[in-house]
Amino acid sequence: MAKLTKKQKEAAAKIEKNKLYTLRDASALIKEVASAKFDESVDIAVKLGVDPRKANQMVRGVVTLPHGTGKDVRVLALVTPDKEAEAKAAGADHVGLDDYLQKIKDGWTDVDVIITMPAVMGKLGPLGRVLGPRGLMPNPKTGTVTMDVAKAVQEVKAGKIDFKVDKTGIVHAGIGRVSFDADKIYDNAHEIVQTLIKLKPTAAKGTYIKSIHISSTQSPAIALDPKAV
Repeated sequence: MAKLTKKQKEAAAKIEKNKLYTLRDASALIKEVASAKFDESVDIAVKLGVDPRKANQMVRGVVTLPHGTGKDVRVLALVTPDKEAEAKAAGADHVGLDDYLQKIKDGWTDVDVIITMPAVMGKLGPLGRVLGPRGLMPNPKTGTVTMDVAKAVQEVKAGKIDFKVDKTGIVHAGIGRVSFDADKIYDNAHEIVQTLIKLKPTAAKGTYIKSIHISSTQSPAIALDPKAV
């Protein structure tokens, strides 16, 4: 096991063992325990009482964080020529079609989100092996396959993220930066937790939200009281 640095030990000492914090308190504490010289990202991990192997217990959705992620999201718009100007005006970083399809085929995936149109999805199918594992395959359920390309680009740039429960039953998401005010971290975390609650599958039995932790890039995780979010 790797030894903790002096700063990491100091950070860990500020977090009480076995204590479940309220989201409000944790949002302030995460700023205190962050010690890196760069602007660390703040992440949330929510353990759900679901069995992701069963289709009727899969939890997936989208949420628009009130204060964005603090990250410059790189967007690729794979659109037909008549939609290119619209996508560029909305703020897409890369716009095109066949040339980018070839680049992806050759292994290029230097973007965070791909937005496309229903008519283009047929061309993306063969690239599933490249895009799927990286979470880049557009999906109508997340709003990344749409005719309103401009709106989709603007929403992603403003802080719209999609999430999906992993095979261990945990939803991970970035909810901001340590440079955010504590209130903004709270608002963003609260928004995603409330969205998860609304998405509770009817087939899920027992405790739905089992645990919640927030952490920054180099800080220990802070355990939250699921009832105080």
